[in-house]
Amino acid sequence: MTSSLLVLQFILAAVLTIAIMLQKSSSIGLGAYSGSNESLFGAKGPAGFMAKFTFVIGFVFLLNTLALGYYYNQEKKVSLAETIKVQKPIIPASPAAKETPKAPKAPSAPKTK
Repeated sequence: MTSSLLVLQFILAAVLTIAIMLQKSSSIGLGAYSGSNESLFGAKGPAGFMAKFTFVIGFVFLLNTLALGYYYNQEKKVSLAETIKVQKPIIPASPAAKETPKAPKAPSAPKTK
């Protein structure tokens, strides 16, 4: 399902880009190549039709994006971050603590007679 939505996403992106480029602007852009037959699109010419067409394609693009995100998350229920195994660092054991030697006894004073 996601692969077909992904292909549709690329097609919609291309159509949306072309629709935007064909609209008239102050410098005309690629709108000069859209033709000048105004009777085909109505009294307003291609400007009104292209604006509506761009809006519809943009809305379908948005819906497809949301559907693609939803279905992708349904297929991938486990996050990639959750599959990473974290190993605890191995800390070398310290040598066994032996009994600490006792301090030497102080010499005792000689006995006086």
